[in-house]
Amino acid sequence: MEFLGMIGLLVSLIVLIYLTMKGVNIIIGAIISSVIVALTGGLRLDIALMDNYMTGFTGYFASWFFVFLLGAIFGKIMQETKSADSIAQWIKKLLGPKRAVFAVVAAAAIMTYGGVSLFVVGFAVYPIAVSLFRSANLPHRFIPAALVFGSISFTMTAPGSPEIQNIIPTEFFGTTPTAGGWIGVVCALLIMTLGGLWLGSMVKKATAKGETFSLPNGGREESAASMEANLAQQESDPKKEDLPNIIISSIPLVLVIVLLNVLGQFMNPTIALLIALLVGITVACLTMLRFLTEFWNSLATGAQNALVALANTCAVVGFGSVAAQVSAFDSLITGLVNLPGPPLIGLAIGVTVICAITGSASGGLGIALPILAPIYLAQGLDPGSMHRISALASGGLDSLPHNGYVVTTVRAICGESHGRAYKPILMVSVILPTIVLALAVILYTIF
Repeated sequence: MEFLGMIGLLVSLIVLIYLTMKGVNIIIGAIISSVIVALTGGLRLDIALMDNYMTGFTGYFASWFFVFLLGAIFGKIMQETKSADSIAQWIKKLLGPKRAVFAVVAAAAIMTYGGVSLFVVGFAVYPIAVSLFRSANLPHRFIPAALVFGSISFTMTAPGSPEIQNIIPTEFFGTTPTAGGWIGVVCALLIMTLGGLWLGSMVKKATAKGETFSLPNGGREESAASMEANLAQQESDPKKEDLPNIIISSIPLVLVIVLLNVLGQFMNPTIALLIALLVGITVACLTMLRFLTEFWNSLATGAQNALVALANTCAVVGFGSVAAQVSAFDSLITGLVNLPGPPLIGLAIGVTVICAITGSASGGLGIALPILAPIYLAQGLDPGSMHRISALASGGLDSLPHNGYVVTTVRAICGESHGRAYKPILMVSVILPTIVLALAVILYTIF
């Protein structure tokens, strides 16, 4: 039965990836995959779905609802006040088409490290990316990689980040958002620098082979021809869009980062994040009130966005909760804990594997840490090291093809296909972070 259960875990993961890539809603896919795990793992189907699945779903929902809610509202307010557009336009003017790849990565990174929702960043930066890539005649298929790399590779795992992937470990290790010290900073800088260079070299090789800018025909409501016409009209229009000042636009982002990392030293980091986001929302509304014409609608839309994002994450947490009931899962965890070498290896691999199964960094952490954190804390390991290893591990194999943000960016935002656009994402957002994770394990073990 244990062998069949292990096969079931593998098959359920393959099914979840396949369904997601085919456009099936992640909630439906997670339930179908949970059924496969239950049937192959010897679980009663009614208990697996009504008890195990829903316990994981509702538990994660209750723990992180307000973080998702305020994060989504903050992102929506930044979008409605045109602050996100102002920051993106400023970076575009500062760096220009010659540094198009770096400009897109920088715009996404600055906003996500400032606490803006991933999806808001994707939709806000994409038009700027198209303009820059079009001016430099760079292949459009690399835009998804630039957006994904800038949004989720190093900003969400770096010390001090307000992203939930850096907050969840604080609940289990009793740490602060800056846990992991200089090694965490070095790892973030390595991912940022090497990933930027690697992505830039891939773009150069593609252009050397004759690839040029061309908009995809599939996946978007607009045709490539109409998008080209709209872009040309926007670039030739002498009228400049009325945007808030770049300094005023940046103040809410700076406040979120500073307040989180100051208050996080004296109180529960989750509470500190909620206070920081609430202050960021308030300041954004007060300083850019003239741009905020639909305040209550913005709150409503932000709340709806939060529910969708949270429900999607809860769905994969529920799937993981069912998987955790199978004896094969226990054997997998036991094998990881007993791996030869430094104990941090088992923690790193465990979080990585579970995030790969769920296709979600936050969902994977929500499943992995309740199981793994007590085991490794009992071994007397440094909580700060475990925090940073967990955060870094969540930012590697989570970005497989079935990751929700990857699917949304490739298809809904950029209108690309996985066949054209996923390879560079794999290189800079999966392979590179995993390599740096291995380096982090070595450094934390030595120092």
